[in-house]
Amino acid sequence: MSSSVIDFVATEQRFGAHNYEPIGVVLSRGEGVWVWDTEGNRYLDCLSAYSAVSQGHCHPKILAAMIEQAHRLTLTSRAFHNDQLAPFYEEIAALTGSHKVLPMNSGAEAVESAIKSVRKWGYEVKGVPDGQAEIIVCANNFHGRTLGIVGFSTDPDTRTHFGPFAPGFRVIPFGDAAALEAAITPNTVAFLVEPIQGEAGVILPPAGYFTEVRELCTANNVMLVLDEIQTGLGRTGKLLAEQHEGIEADVTLLGKALSGGFYPVSAVLSNNDVLGTLRPGQHGSTFGGNPLACAVARAALRVLTEEGMIENAARQGARFLEGLKDIRANTIREVRGRGLMLAVELHPEAGRARRYCEALQGMGILAKDTHEQTIRIAPPLVITSDQVDWALERLATTLTQDFS
Repeated sequence: MSSSVIDFVATEQRFGAHNYEPIGVVLSRGEGVWVWDTEGNRYLDCLSAYSAVSQGHCHPKILAAMIEQAHRLTLTSRAFHNDQLAPFYEEIAALTGSHKVLPMNSGAEAVESAIKSVRKWGYEVKGVPDGQAEIIVCANNFHGRTLGIVGFSTDPDTRTHFGPFAPGFRVIPFGDAAALEAAITPNTVAFLVEPIQGEAGVILPPAGYFTEVRELCTANNVMLVLDEIQTGLGRTGKLLAEQHEGIEADVTLLGKALSGGFYPVSAVLSNNDVLGTLRPGQHGSTFGGNPLACAVARAALRVLTEEGMIENAARQGARFLEGLKDIRANTIREVRGRGLMLAVELHPEAGRARRYCEALQGMGILAKDTHEQTIRIAPPLVITSDQVDWALERLATTLTQDFS
């Protein structure tokens, strides 16, 4: 690293909490699938800020909407109406087929909002005894890092020394419909699950799993809550990942790509009366639904659909996945993914995945490791065939090396 990069990193280390372990690059500019560091080196972004920059860095139409709205009105709080919230509601509901929308800021806030809402629904509609509501979640889940959420995480790093935690959660294996059926009780109000477990290493459930899950939830009057904060809005080659099995969640959580990476925007979408139980004063956010956020989100949704990004994710994702599977390297244990949500899991004897991510940086690709042995690959949905092939050449070169 150059002296300037070292200075940036050292200053972060000196003043910042050490709650991240970034790859050693300092970025200063982005456009489309590319980012540049402070020294002018160009990289293909294969993380997309954990899918938040699905529309590509600094998309001009989203940028224009943000600038225009910033000149007009940025924040009113929900004490007053604004002229961007209602159109945002209407457009996202039409796009997703939802009946009710609750706007928030971060993905974790959307998850917390859903937890509160399904519990309230359980008490007031389903008739669960007060204080007895249960929510089923999956092992190796990642739904955020708030205190309420880490209480039902199974990751020791996420949980250790942050307790005590709130009760009311039951953990079952991911992808096991029989385990879900066995865990449901009369007090179960919801099943909260990711369609694909992203942070766990892009883990896909067995085919037909969500069809069974939908049937079980319907039969037992349990709300199916799909956390599509990473998988949603085109990442898997469909608008929502649920569409791969032709099901509909009762509650859907969106975030990240909902703003194209310009601004924190999230939303809880409901197809029934779950959100209808909320009354004034019972839940809210000063910034949730603010006019700047709504204008940005509306533009982000427009370019996603009008520019064919979802269809492109399906095409390029299939090309990328096939290319990864064609790499003959003793380091690779498994390649998996759907759309442009991909992962390469390495054999333990190949060494830590971070070493390979650092080597990829030297080849002009930025990717991120997760769970020691897995490299996540999730470029913006605007990636082209030539760019996929360019990335595959460098991935093949890197993955055939041995850093153990």
